[in-house]
Amino acid sequence: MNRMLMRSTVVSLLTLGAGARVAVAQPVAQSKVVGRWDITVDGPDGAFPSWLEVHLSGNRTLVGQFVGRSGSARPIAKVELTDGVMRFTIPTQWDAGNEDFHIEGKLEGDKLAGSMTDSFGKTMNWTGVRAPTLRRAVEPTWGAPIALFNGKDLSGWTLTGPNQWTVVNGLLSNPKPGSNLVSKQTFGDFKLHAEFRYPKNGNSGLYLRGRYEVQIEDSGGMEPGNLHLGGVYGFLTPNEDAAKKPGEWQTYDITLVGRLVTVVLNGKTVIARAEIPGITGGALDSNEGALGPLLIQGDHTSVEFRKVVITPAK
Repeated sequence: MNRMLMRSTVVSLLTLGAGARVAVAQPVAQSKVVGRWDITVDGPDGAFPSWLEVHLSGNRTLVGQFVGRSGSARPIAKVELTDGVMRFTIPTQWDAGNEDFHIEGKLEGDKLAGSMTDSFGKTMNWTGVRAPTLRRAVEPTWGAPIALFNGKDLSGWTLTGPNQWTVVNGLLSNPKPGSNLVSKQTFGDFKLHAEFRYPKNGNSGLYLRGRYEVQIEDSGGMEPGNLHLGGVYGFLTPNEDAAKKPGEWQTYDITLVGRLVTVVLNGKTVIARAEIPGITGGALDSNEGALGPLLIQGDHTSVEFRKVVITPAK
């Protein structure tokens, strides 16, 4: 914790002299910052999405979790709330030698706004709105299946960078890491059927609505985890290891209704109607109430697909 943050947490214990204003901690049980927040960060190379959840541990301490531009959800050990200003620190994820990452924000009407300072001292401003619940009043009625991959070419897809994807003998693949594939069509609730295979140490993912990554990874034989095959990255852990060996064809049957996701991997239900709390690292945006595309991750290792079919809700 840097000196300014440390000072803000202890100033209420000090007598600062006549006329001095003493910071007063807000009762956390009544805090309006509790909840989930969809965040947009004003980055140096353009806006990017982020996400925050704040909740009570017991009835006295605010804790939470935070998703940055990439990576998985990171824990927040404690959220300080003094004079309406929220402050917390999260650990770095990729470089353990760097300092922690400091974030502060304040309610402005029905929004949060603040700044975040990275490990190199660079500050970025951000704004946040309450994340929608996405609860559905009725179960969906399904429409006709749509083959997003036609077995011939990249019709119906856009790319996030230079193209390295190919279609050969009816197989969609990226022989080398590069850009991601994004469907031109967008969806709300849907059922997805995908048939894929990866090489040894393969790593890819499917982003539902472009926001929630269901992991594709060569993790067979490992203890199930939310960073492994079948998991929703950083959030939801599959109940068993249903992976096949690298080089074998595997199937995903994924149903997404609001925030509730069911993941069937190779015929086994490994996640059943579980709630996805928020966006995962690498999401296209944080506008969770909007329709979104299917994104196929292509910036890690090679991966192959022979079927990608979505059945949208009417």
